[in-house]
Amino acid sequence: MEEENKRSFKVEDRRRFSSEGELKPEHRGEEPQQAEAAAGAIQPSAPTQPTPPSAGSPRGVEAAHEVTFASFMLGLSTQALMLLGEIADPQGEETGPNLPAAQQLIDIVGMLQEKTRGNLDKDEGELLEGILFELRMKYVERARRA
Repeated sequence: MEEENKRSFKVEDRRRFSSEGELKPEHRGEEPQQAEAAAGAIQPSAPTQPTPPSAGSPRGVEAAHEVTFASFMLGLSTQALMLLGEIADPQGEETGPNLPAAQQLIDIVGMLQEKTRGNLDKDEGELLEGILFELRMKYVERARRA
């Protein structure tokens, strides 16, 4: 019996989230770095900036924005519009339209439309169709002016 106890081992689940993606109760009151330290993780050598508390968020930590297909496509659309010179660069750099880069990005959106055909819901399909139509029309308009 003693020999059997020496051979045995204990399995301890140190994951912070359950299989449903919910934060486990034993980790709800801890800050992320404290939880990692409790799990035996190495602390970073450089101090990190604390996240400012936001109203209504648990423990004052903002939740990460979920990336959806729609938000991804809107991000690509925004990049293409910047390359077409339709909207200003948020960094304030005035470089003018970059038609070859805009064309490449529009082609990527078109490729995504082709590769996701039959796998999108109605709203996603309509959003993608509308984005692609608008980008192509703006590209043609900008190319004619150049």
